[in-house]
Amino acid sequence: MKNLIVANWKMNPNSQKEAKEIFDAIREGSRGLDVEVIVCPPAVYLYASIFGEGVVSMGAQNVYFEDKGAFTGEISVEMLKDLKVEYIIIGHSERRKYFGETDEIINKKIKKALEAGLKVIFCVGETQEEHDAGKKNEVLEKQIKIGLDGITDLANLNVAYEPVWAIGTGNNCGVEETKESLDFIRTLIGQVRVLYGGSVKSDNSGEYIKEAGANGLLVGGASLIAEEFIKIVKSAE
Repeated sequence: MKNLIVANWKMNPNSQKEAKEIFDAIREGSRGLDVEVIVCPPAVYLYASIFGEGVVSMGAQNVYFEDKGAFTGEISVEMLKDLKVEYIIIGHSERRKYFGETDEIINKKIKKALEAGLKVIFCVGETQEEHDAGKKNEVLEKQIKIGLDGITDLANLNVAYEPVWAIGTGNNCGVEETKESLDFIRTLIGQVRVLYGGSVKSDNSGEYIKEAGANGLLVGGASLIAEEFIKIVKSAE
């Protein structure tokens, strides 16, 4: 199975023109590489007239757990499938923190996405306070147990370990500790692809793949700089 490199653009960039320029550069730079590359732009950019098809797959940053109805601002799995979206990020710490997503809500979203045949990038990770209190494994186990409750088919599941204290801070998790966390997650779930995310840059990305044993990376800010992101993709070959 190829390593998976995911670009999470979050609420960036501010124009279709810039989004297309970044995407085109990533697509061209990824040609011929033995890595699976996913770009997850804001929902308003999720249509093929901007991005085209081939080489790089499209992912969404969020989805709702109902099929349709009076849910203002939400997006359904069928809407995403109609746009040829293949992957969905679910459970990102920013969704948990700013939008009140609980483990139970995340579980509903994962179930809905997997039932629809979409591929999930399920994010887990501890806060600084939980880390300092030595509760990392306890937090990870709880997030995974509830998040995957009632789910038996994990063929389309990918898990991203993203320590909250490392996201966007420049304070990335050390390779040895990352390896310990990835190995612990595998003891809970089995052999699914387990990614690392949190202040990933081209000067540390290769270490997470080759030394920590990550099966890929979830990249935030660095994914908006095409040249930097392509270096990260190449480090995962």
